[in-house]
Amino acid sequence: MPRPFDLRSSGARRSRGWVAAGRALVVALGALTFGVLGLAFAVDRFGQRDRARRAPAIVVLGARVAEGGAPSGALQARAERAAELYRQGLAPLVVFSGGVGRFPPAEALAARDLALSLGVPPSACATEEGSHSTAENAAFTARLLRSRGLSEAILVSDPYHLLRARQYFWREGIRVHPSPALLSERNVHFADRCYWTVREAFAILLHPALWFAREPGPAPSPPAP
Repeated sequence: MPRPFDLRSSGARRSRGWVAAGRALVVALGALTFGVLGLAFAVDRFGQRDRARRAPAIVVLGARVAEGGAPSGALQARAERAAELYRQGLAPLVVFSGGVGRFPPAEALAARDLALSLGVPPSACATEEGSHSTAENAAFTARLLRSRGLSEAILVSDPYHLLRARQYFWREGIRVHPSPALLSERNVHFADRCYWTVREAFAILLHPALWFAREPGPAPSPPAP
């Protein structure tokens, strides 16, 4: 004779199932949180170190242009850092990358104009005005550099941005030496620094293929005359 259906037993099993699922969700969220925070710490530590060295070019990554055409604080800090590196004699060419965002002009042009006011001569400047993302910054700038026979550059951006940007440039076959714009408002103000760094950690997690990019070898030496 079949046993009668026990509602209390069935309810208990469902309750235990929900408890187990809840525990698994808490564990997963905890692991994700600690993973993001750990990655954010690594992003921050990487970006605070200046790795600039003599190279054929300096590449400046774009940032927001404000209404009226003025560079944002982040873009200003990047352009100022590039001008400083140029004055130090670390590279003869400065490439400004970034297209038109919400307000014109192109980020590359706004950064270039600021660098010109800081003493970088027009003959030392080049612009890439079509990109609208870090991936496009790398792809379009790599094309410009290769057209000049170059495959190595100092890379200037906000500290939080440098790790992911480096991976994109490596993927394009460009060997880069990251140099942070430490005086950027996104780095100087603690709340902004935390926000942008954690945001960047999520951006990296969403693009896991970047971790397979490896540093290109040094450019071959020109043949002896």
